[in-house]
Amino acid sequence: MGIKRGARRGLAGLAPRSLLSRMVIVLVIAVLAAQALSSLIWVAQIKTRNQENVLSMSNHLAFSIASTVRFFKSLPVEYRHIVLDQLRRMGGSRFFVTFNSELINISPTQDTDLKRWVLEEVDSVLQRELGRQVEIISEFSFAESLHVFNNDIRLLDLPPGWGHHSLLLHPQKTPILVVQIGLEKDEWLYLATLLPTPDGLIEGDYLPAERLWFMGITVVLVVLSLFVVVRWLTRPLKLLSRAADELGKDIERPPLPEEGSTEVVAAARTFNAMQERIQRYIQDRETLFSAISHDLKTPITRLRLRAEMLDDDQLRGKFIQDLEDLDHMVHGALQCVKDTTVHENPVNIDLHYLLQQICEGADLQRKKVVLTGVLEQPFWGKPLALKRAFSNIIDNALFYGHQAEVFLEDVNEGVHVAVRDFGPGVPEMEQDRIFEPYVRLEKSRNRNTGGSGLGLSIARNIIHAHGGRLKVRNHEQGGFVVEVWLPRQYQEV
Repeated sequence: MGIKRGARRGLAGLAPRSLLSRMVIVLVIAVLAAQALSSLIWVAQIKTRNQENVLSMSNHLAFSIASTVRFFKSLPVEYRHIVLDQLRRMGGSRFFVTFNSELINISPTQDTDLKRWVLEEVDSVLQRELGRQVEIISEFSFAESLHVFNNDIRLLDLPPGWGHHSLLLHPQKTPILVVQIGLEKDEWLYLATLLPTPDGLIEGDYLPAERLWFMGITVVLVVLSLFVVVRWLTRPLKLLSRAADELGKDIERPPLPEEGSTEVVAAARTFNAMQERIQRYIQDRETLFSAISHDLKTPITRLRLRAEMLDDDQLRGKFIQDLEDLDHMVHGALQCVKDTTVHENPVNIDLHYLLQQICEGADLQRKKVVLTGVLEQPFWGKPLALKRAFSNIIDNALFYGHQAEVFLEDVNEGVHVAVRDFGPGVPEMEQDRIFEPYVRLEKSRNRNTGGSGLGLSIARNIIHAHGGRLKVRNHEQGGFVVEVWLPRQYQEV
């Protein structure tokens, strides 16, 4: 089963992935299949027509042979050779005729269905015309191996005036029909002739080079036409795919043009309507969080004033701490909404310089951060959002590991950034939870030491908004690693 699944996956990997290539391949296969089928039908029709023509000629030829045999049988024996001699002097007849005292061995041509059908037709007609008791031997041979008069004299050895030149056509591989009919004991009537269309018995090339060239040119023209048409038809799908990818990075991107075929216009209109709904949802979410933050400030302030009037210092401290935690959570939620939907235009960023600024800021707080690696090209993105994301990742590494290493490199049309700390790491069961809002692995409830638990969640949302990926793992030598992959996006000219 494993081998079969692996084979299927291997075949699936060889299949084209783009819709354009798949449609072109399918249409090319259809065109080739249609050409092959039409050629097979054409060849079959030619073979059938050729067979019918050859059999019809064989029937007429057999009647002529029967008439010739009856003519010579009707002549007195002493006149037969005189008549043959006169016929040869006059240039011969349709048949090369001799009277032999022995049966001549014929070197047969290669057996084919057409040859078998011709011989059966000739034998059938001669049997009907001359009688079943007459011995008839018919075969096809080539001139170069054909013997006449006896088994020692070849046709090619005879002088041209004897009329045998009617049996010699170019090419000499033309089959010659030889019929030997037994008249009396040790007497055979020997007739040799060509079919009225001697090439009809030769297995010809039913698909000549000219037709193959025509088929090839037709396929090339059809494929080129299909490529242009299919590319034109699939272009709106590429625009839709690009728009969907850009929508995840910039919700304010221009809407798709609603033009083209009916289906394309309907898809573009639906996509634009979806974009408008998402924009309204984000705006409503920001408005809602702003309203909640604003509405909560007044009761929080009122509760803080009332807490200050408590006589019990310990109780008053607990109330004030809870109110500060509540105020911090409200501000954190509002900040999370704003930071993950940063409204700024993308520009070319020196990502190495941006990370260097973050690391130098951490060094000023006497926390050790080492930056290695370089980028050969600038990165196209939103600088404030990316600075916020990497600051959160590096701050998180410094908080738990007290020191960090940042590695930067170009990989496969993108950028790879790895941030490693030297802390205790994170249990695998907890690694997915660190991206949830307000989840803090640090057990202290002091916001000054534990943070709000929103840093990595905000960072991941910003990375995803740039089309990237964020993964976490424990380092083999200790510590925790946050890895970021960002695809390069190029400014459209």
